[in-house]
Amino acid sequence: MATMSDATRDARPLVFDRPLLRRRLERAARLGPEPFLLERAAEDMADRLAAVKRQFETAVDLGTPTDALAHALDGHAAVGRLFRAAPLATGLVAPGVVADEEALPFAAGSLDLVVSALSLQSVNDLPGVLAQVRRTLKPDGLFMAALFGGGSLSELRQAFAIAESETTGGLSPRVAPFADVRDLGALLQRAGFALPVTDVDRVVVRYGSPFSLFSDLRRMGAANALLERRRVPLRRATLLRAAEIYGERFADPDGRVRATFEIVFLSGWAPHESQQKPLRPGSAKMRLADALGAREVPLPPVGTDEG
Repeated sequence: MATMSDATRDARPLVFDRPLLRRRLERAARLGPEPFLLERAAEDMADRLAAVKRQFETAVDLGTPTDALAHALDGHAAVGRLFRAAPLATGLVAPGVVADEEALPFAAGSLDLVVSALSLQSVNDLPGVLAQVRRTLKPDGLFMAALFGGGSLSELRQAFAIAESETTGGLSPRVAPFADVRDLGALLQRAGFALPVTDVDRVVVRYGSPFSLFSDLRRMGAANALLERRRVPLRRATLLRAAEIYGERFADPDGRVRATFEIVFLSGWAPHESQQKPLRPGSAKMRLADALGAREVPLPPVGTDEG
């Protein structure tokens, strides 16, 4: 008999074709992955971790498509043993395990740190993954991740929508729906993380042509893996028209085109009694007017006419 949690899991909407996504990553590995965004995110996360000023003895790199994050954290002063839970066996060296981000193979309360770079935007049940990560952390353990946010590839989304409407008379999803930064902060709280923090790094990359962008996306393993994608090959006319629209709308004066990537950084702590907690309402020791050095002017009573 299925439990309520089983029923809830089965009822969640599926957005991504996860087996296809792994095949896309395998193709990217064969082509030679394009690492510049992963390396940027990994270096930023290493810097953020250095600012924490504490030691994490057992850490897991969850789902990062390449070893970019593992390299950035190799020898890091804050990290003891780092294990990779990678989506592919290709290039995986010990210590590591092939694992799906949606089914973590770690015991509850076994980890001090979980990090992930540009992976979790492609899971079907992000709230469930965050809850699993929270469960694997020891009290006062840290979760830190970077994933693509809602503003990513907005230019490409617009160009394909117009091109497909013109050439086929309809629309099909071509670019994945990425989460908004405010929604991600709420998901951290929902999963039970304390002291949640989110912020955004917007990166504008310039390309010689839209086709150079298409090539980079394939080498990132970021080609279309949506379940609701159209199952027939993309028409050549649609592709050419999308590239034309892209060049018309998003080119700089020198002819190079822009592509926006929004990287959202998340962090949250497994609750612990030592952590700072918000003050209870009414427990303040000083009036706001005193803190600001201002004169407090009382409001007139409700219902009076002061002109």
